Amino acid sequence: MTSMPAPTLATGVAHDIPADLRKALSASAALRDAWNDLTPLARNEWICWTISVKKPETRQKHIKRLHEDLLKGKRRPCCWPGCPHR
Repeated sequence: MTSMPAPTLATGVAHDIPADLRKALSASAALRDAWNDLTPLARNEWICWTISVKKPETRQKHIKRLHEDLLKGKRRPCCWPGCPHR
């Protein structure tokens, strides 16, 4: 029996998807589809917004909010100046 390939997650422009965010995005087909529907720049903004915090608990809050916001149809993190790395 052959195993199914892991679903593909599109990446950002300047950032790769970190393992904890990849795991969260892969947990739900609806979330994965919303993520893959974003532009590369929008994905980059979400990744940078998620990894730019210092505390692990804040990072988990960002991942949770990303999950909620994407499923609500939001395309970029709100109230954030943007990725300084691109």
